[in-house]
Amino acid sequence: MALKSAISARFLCLVLLPLANGFDAGKVAIYWGQNDREGTLVEACATGKYDYVIIAFLPTFVNGQTPTINLAGHCDPSYGNGCTGLSSDIESCQAIGIKVLLSLGEGRESNSIASTEDASEVASYLWNNFLGGNSSTRPLGPAVLDGIDFDIGSGSNKHWRDLAMFLKGYGMANQSQNVCITVAPQCPFPDPWIGTALTQGLFDFVWFPIIQ
Repeated sequence: MALKSAISARFLCLVLLPLANGFDAGKVAIYWGQNDREGTLVEACATGKYDYVIIAFLPTFVNGQTPTINLAGHCDPSYGNGCTGLSSDIESCQAIGIKVLLSLGEGRESNSIASTEDASEVASYLWNNFLGGNSSTRPLGPAVLDGIDFDIGSGSNKHWRDLAMFLKGYGMANQSQNVCITVAPQCPFPDPWIGTALTQGLFDFVWFPIIQ
C-alpha cells in the first residue's frame, strides 16, 4: 500500500465489513508518522477532518526481533526520551473525540507469526506497551491508545486472526477499554497477507485509500 506513504496529502475512507463489530460506518482516518512535513500529531487532530488518527508504524514486532517503532523524522525511540513525548499529543487528540491507533507492519519487514503462542506473545506486548496494560518501557509513554491497525504487506498470512482475537480478548477482560481493531488490506481479495482473518468479523473497520 504505497499509496499511504505521503500521508499529509492522502486520506483513508472507511468501509465497514458486513461482519465487523458495532461501530458506525462513514469514518475518516489518516496515517500519521511517516512524513516529517505533516506537522505534529496535535496539529493533525486539530484540523477537524479525521475521526481516527493512526500512528505509523510498528514495523518490527515478530520473529524474536526487539519490537521497534518507526516514526521517521518525528522522534527517535532509541535516543533520549524517545517517542514518549507523544503521550500528551495522544491524550489531546482523544480529549476532542479522536481515536488514536497504532499500525503494525507496512511491509518493510517480514512479519510472520509462527504460531498461536507467538500471536499471544505479540498481543501481550501490544496490550502492555500501547494499550491498557502496564509496562515500564512504553514507547509512546503512558497514554493508552484506542486500538491496533493491521497494515501487513509481507511475510506469512497465518495467525493474524489469532492476534486479533487475543487483542479483543484483552479488551473484553478489561471492560474499561474496548480495543478497536482495524485493517488496511491490499487490493486483491482475498488479501494475500491477512488471509482469512478478514472473513472472521474481528475487524471493526477496513480502510481503503482515497488520494486527495
